[in-house]
Amino acid sequence: MSGILVWVETKNGRLRKSSLEAIQAGLQIGKNSEPVSAVVIGDRVLADHVAIYPLKNVFVISGDQTKTYQSEPFTDAFFQAFEVSGASTVIMGATALGRDLSARLAARMDAVLATDIISVDMSDGLSILKPVYSGKLIAKISLDAPRQVITIRPNVFDTPEETGNTAPVVVIEPVSSDIRAQVREAVTAAQDAIDITEAEIIVSGGRGVGGPDGFKLLEETAKLLGGSVGASRTAVDEGWIPYKHQVGQTGKVVSPILYIACGISGAIQHFAGMGSARFIIAINTDPEAPIMKKADFAIVGNLFNVLPALRDELGKIIRK
Repeated sequence: MSGILVWVETKNGRLRKSSLEAIQAGLQIGKNSEPVSAVVIGDRVLADHVAIYPLKNVFVISGDQTKTYQSEPFTDAFFQAFEVSGASTVIMGATALGRDLSARLAARMDAVLATDIISVDMSDGLSILKPVYSGKLIAKISLDAPRQVITIRPNVFDTPEETGNTAPVVVIEPVSSDIRAQVREAVTAAQDAIDITEAEIIVSGGRGVGGPDGFKLLEETAKLLGGSVGASRTAVDEGWIPYKHQVGQTGKVVSPILYIACGISGAIQHFAGMGSARFIIAINTDPEAPIMKKADFAIVGNLFNVLPALRDELGKIIRK
C-alpha cells in the first residue's frame, strides 16, 4: 500500500481552510512520488470544489448518517475510502473533529498517530516536527510504521494551487453504522465569526483589558483587520468573554500570521497556545512582562491609548 489520503472537513457548507492546508502537507510528503487523494464525507456538491486541486481522486461518501459529524459513521465511512484508495498515510487538520476522527482511525487502521504537527522532513524518510512541553521544545519524530495518521496545526502550511484539470470524483456507497452515541443538536457560533484556530490575525486581550467593555475595542480592531478576537484564561475566568476565545494550554492552540496581545502578561501557559504565531505585537504597560520579551514588536503603553492609534493608522492603509 502507498499513497496519501486527506480528510476534507466541511463546516456550514464550506471547505475548511485547514483541510486545504492538509492537502498541501500531503503533496509535500508525497513529493509527486506518492498519489494524494481526498475524502469528502456528507456533502457531494463540495467534492467538485475539491477536485480542482492536484489530486489523484476525490472520494465522496454521503448518506443519512453522514449529514452531520458523528464519530462512528464518519470513522466507518473514512475507513471505506481508505481501503479503496490503497493509501498508507492519512492526513487531516488538527481541529476538534479532526482530533476525534484521527484517533479513531489510527486505532481502526492499526496505525501510528502523530498529532498537531507544524512541519515535515523528508530528508531521510518521513519525520514530523511538533511542539512539546507546552511549546518549549520542538520534537522531531521519525514515522517508520507502515501506516500513519497525521494531524496538522492550522495556518502552518500553505494552501495548494488550483490546477487546470479536474480530479476524478469516485462515489462510495456508505455502509450502515451501528451508532451508540448520536448528535442531537449542534449549537454554532455566529456565522460571521472566524474560528480563532483558523484566523490569520488575532487581537487578544488579558487582564489589562479591564472588563467586557474593553473587549469592544479589540473586536472593532479585529473586524477592521479581518481577524478574530482571542483572550487569556484570566479574561475568560472573569466572565469578560466566552471560553471559545481562550488561547493557551487550557484553551485553543492558534498559529496566526499576526497576533496582537493587549494587556496580556504572557505566562508560559498562554504562550503555549500562540507561540507559533509568525509575528507578535505586544501592548503592555509593564516593560518586564514575559510577553514583551517574546514579541517581535513591543509597545510600552496603555492599550486604550495605543490600540486606537494603531487601528486608525491601519485603517488608513486598508482604505488605500
